[in-house]
Amino acid sequence: MSQAQTSQKEMTIFTNPPAKKLKLFDSELVVPAIIDSFKKLSPRTQLRSPVMFVVYVGSIITTLLYVQSLVGQGEAPSGFILATSIWLWFTVLFANFAEALAEGRSKAQAASLRSLKQTVTAKKLASPKHGTTWLPQAATDLRKGNYILVEAGDVIPIDGEVIEGVASVDESAITGESAPVIRESGGDFSSVTGGTRVLSDWLVVKVTANPGETFLDRMISMVEGAKRQKTPNEIALTILLVALTIVFLVVTVTLLPFSLFSVDAAKAAGIASSPISITVLIALLVCLIPTTIGGLLSAIGVAGMSRMMQANVIATSGRAVEAAGDVDVLLLDKTGTITLGNRQASAFFPAPGVTEQQLADVAQLASLADETPEGRSIVVLAKQRFNIREREMGALHAVFVPFSANTRMSGVDVGDRQVRKGAADTVKKHVEALGMPYPVEVTRTVDDVSRRGSTPLVVVDGGRVMGVIELKDIVKGGIKERFAELRRMGIKTVMITGDNKLTAAAIAAEAGVDDFLAEATPEDKLKLIRSYQAEGRLVAMTGDGTNDAPALAQADVAVAMNSGTQAAKEAGNMVDLDSNPTKLLEIVEIGKQMLMTRGSLTTFSIANDIAKYFAIIPAAFVGTYPALKALDVMHLASPNSAIMSAVIFNALIIVFLIPLALKGVQYRAIGAAALLRRNIWIYGVGGVILPFVGIKLIDMILATLHLV
Repeated sequence: MSQAQTSQKEMTIFTNPPAKKLKLFDSELVVPAIIDSFKKLSPRTQLRSPVMFVVYVGSIITTLLYVQSLVGQGEAPSGFILATSIWLWFTVLFANFAEALAEGRSKAQAASLRSLKQTVTAKKLASPKHGTTWLPQAATDLRKGNYILVEAGDVIPIDGEVIEGVASVDESAITGESAPVIRESGGDFSSVTGGTRVLSDWLVVKVTANPGETFLDRMISMVEGAKRQKTPNEIALTILLVALTIVFLVVTVTLLPFSLFSVDAAKAAGIASSPISITVLIALLVCLIPTTIGGLLSAIGVAGMSRMMQANVIATSGRAVEAAGDVDVLLLDKTGTITLGNRQASAFFPAPGVTEQQLADVAQLASLADETPEGRSIVVLAKQRFNIREREMGALHAVFVPFSANTRMSGVDVGDRQVRKGAADTVKKHVEALGMPYPVEVTRTVDDVSRRGSTPLVVVDGGRVMGVIELKDIVKGGIKERFAELRRMGIKTVMITGDNKLTAAAIAAEAGVDDFLAEATPEDKLKLIRSYQAEGRLVAMTGDGTNDAPALAQADVAVAMNSGTQAAKEAGNMVDLDSNPTKLLEIVEIGKQMLMTRGSLTTFSIANDIAKYFAIIPAAFVGTYPALKALDVMHLASPNSAIMSAVIFNALIIVFLIPLALKGVQYRAIGAAALLRRNIWIYGVGGVILPFVGIKLIDMILATLHLV
């Protein structure tokens, strides 16, 4: 049996249907989340959230108090203790459910990625050269530095770098894009990912990762949240919540002796009075501490990384996602990000004595066999302007002259007629060598085109200069508006390009960026990033080449292209599976959305505690201090009904806020001051008003049904 037959027999051909998009409350997510909610009731899990751990302990104590009320004299009516205990447990379970639901979406994404891992037999080469002997070897036995051959129909068994060959590769299972991509040796498109499939030709690949350390393994680990650590902002907020919880815990604990003292004093004065119960104190504590944000904080962080994954971006740390929200300087490559990447013919400027149509006709003839994007655009422009139809090269018996680095010209020979187009200085030397004049007007036109940031091509027919074609680097539609949005958010945009300063300035002005770096080298990029960071700014940038690796390693948010080199992907803290440089703008928006969501829900959580004070404090102490009845502005049915209404609202509000925590607050490109005012009105004022309405409504239902 031949090697090829052996390999074909042992190899599992890669087929992976597109992952199903799950809705927020899809049964495939909800049912496992409910089960996980109960699994998360273990003390070790609850300790990760100090605020919810207090609720957890309170639930246990009230449960024990209920058991005591059944076997002996209870400190409060057993039905009231039971109802309070049940709703406290619901509060813990709802918080667990929010986190489990967020994790469930990530687990579904991880399962989809894990299905890409196939048992593949690789073709291990004896030497790094196509045509040499290869032996079948399990992908799990490959090691970094090995060389493998992958041919049409083969699954790429492990991550690697192409060192020979060029092939079309199907990466749809990872990126979701059906269009195949080209991978070739050298340049910035040499990286291949294990689990993808070669569609045509062959590649010799150098293995760059050991089994278990591949890009796919890292993706699965990050998506599952195995390496998710709390970010600095999340830690700071947790410390604040813990501090508030400790303050309210101390206050609540000291209320019991004060209540007992007041009762004794009242009895001595012959006034009827009753002490506050432990059940009521626990209910009071749970309603006063920031349980809403405490219960949703973890879910917000997990959901932020999940939304990044939905945008086909793998973040190697939660810190990177959060940093994206704090970024205030964006470094953007010109080509492919700000411009389309392919220069397009935009205008014809004829030489003296030549009409524009004559120039267009000759320019099209010189470009008929030119398959570059620039050449095709010249043919199209001539057709659009003057309806000049394409001509068959064969019918003209024409010979195509391809572009050469030596001549810096291309064109066509039709019999003795030589038509050429190329750089101005090269064409000028060519014309002067033929003893023909080079018009001064053409030189001026070339200078004018260059000043506008475009590229001039001079066309010559025989020895006669026909004129100039302007090739324009087309700025992407809508990019200027996107930069204006970023400016309103206080983010500075800087274009990086290898173009000269004149060209860079023209494109920067058209695109609407705030600044630019022309004739950029890797050292220049690194120096620029460090200078911004020295000013206390957070910098984000994209890159795909090995020469981008130092700058990516220095940037606070570094997005490496999946199509790029291994060095770039290792230096970045995010990988864009779509290899779309403009994704950086979306990444910043997702990061800001996560910060906005956390800030908005924190504002709401603290604000809605105000209404609970008015509901539960008068009810809790009216037996001890009858004068506190005046604070019952909602006129609740009874003290027990007031306490129960506050506890129920405190639990249910977590459920109603789960969609907001997972989807995120709607992103708006507005400044920090405007955003603060908006949040204060919606989540601050709204957070004060809603609980008054909610608690009163629950109280009316309880009173109507005689449940308390």
